Amino acid sequence: MPVSTVAFLIAEKPPKRLDKAIARDVPEEAVLSRSRLAKLLAEGAIKVNGAVVTDQKGKVAEGDRIEITVEEAAEVEVQAEDIPLDVIYEDDDLIVVNKPVGMVVHPAPGSPSGTLVNALMAHCGDSLSGIGGEKRPGIVHRIDKDTSGLLVAAKSDKAHQGLAKQFEKHTVERKYFALVYGAPDPMDPRLRGVRGVSFEGSNILRITSFLGRHKTDRQKQAVSFTEGRHAVTRARVVELYGTPPQLALVECWLETGRTHQIRVHMAHAGHGLVGDQTYGGRRKLNHKALSDQARAAVDAFPRQALHAAVLGFVHPVTGEDMRFEAPLPEDMQVLLDQL
Repeated sequence: MPVSTVAFLIAEKPPKRLDKAIARDVPEEAVLSRSRLAKLLAEGAIKVNGAVVTDQKGKVAEGDRIEITVEEAAEVEVQAEDIPLDVIYEDDDLIVVNKPVGMVVHPAPGSPSGTLVNALMAHCGDSLSGIGGEKRPGIVHRIDKDTSGLLVAAKSDKAHQGLAKQFEKHTVERKYFALVYGAPDPMDPRLRGVRGVSFEGSNILRITSFLGRHKTDRQKQAVSFTEGRHAVTRARVVELYGTPPQLALVECWLETGRTHQIRVHMAHAGHGLVGDQTYGGRRKLNHKALSDQARAAVDAFPRQALHAAVLGFVHPVTGEDMRFEAPLPEDMQVLLDQL
């Protein structure tokens, strides 16, 4: 397999650990992420002053010569599948798609085919220049199988690293529309008593907690205030349905992006998503507040009513500000029309 060598010298005042020093000083044009460097180190592909090293915690000094042997991107075993995609934008470095309901993002034991990655492998073909040493699309964020909406994937290592940094720093704009039970109201004394829930200004609901795996159901996420990963969700009411209000269309935006974050946080606030079998819970709607047809439509909605409507980021290669919007999918729009 064709290989190339990246050579450079350790600059002054290096970090004590070898892996951190290499990550700091590796030339930017080499486009080698921290995870890729760690893998290369473990494989014995890195030399310090001519000697192979594999210890991430090894010592390094200013002026040490580093040589990294990098193999050309290899084909991966994920099968390319000719699945239609709703492509919103595409260039040499990235692609933005509007993911349909029911499509899993990444192959897994339970869903090895029919995924977004399978579709991207076929759609992008030879334009994939290699992510982490493999010719595959770089997935930097995910959307649940039954959530629709916008998702960006990298086609090059440089784009992958740049996008990953933006998601890590929480600078990516992501807005979702969700249909929830109840009506989040800053005057509601119940909400004022829910830990982690507050309001910004007059109408912005803010939910702050840690999120981690549920203690008894490993497929679920759970709110915690002692352990897990920090998560912040904001939401505002766009429209209310019913007299008195029974449901609300809310616009949610993420300061962080954790698994099931909106679904878990809105349920914690007492406003679970319509159709969410895991966190939402079905509620009995007031028959005087909504028509029989509207209540039946809500009860029959088969998935969590959640759509990733807005995605904004800085292009990781050109530096251009990018912002995309995707309209509500047909099933959610039909439901709102019936309400």
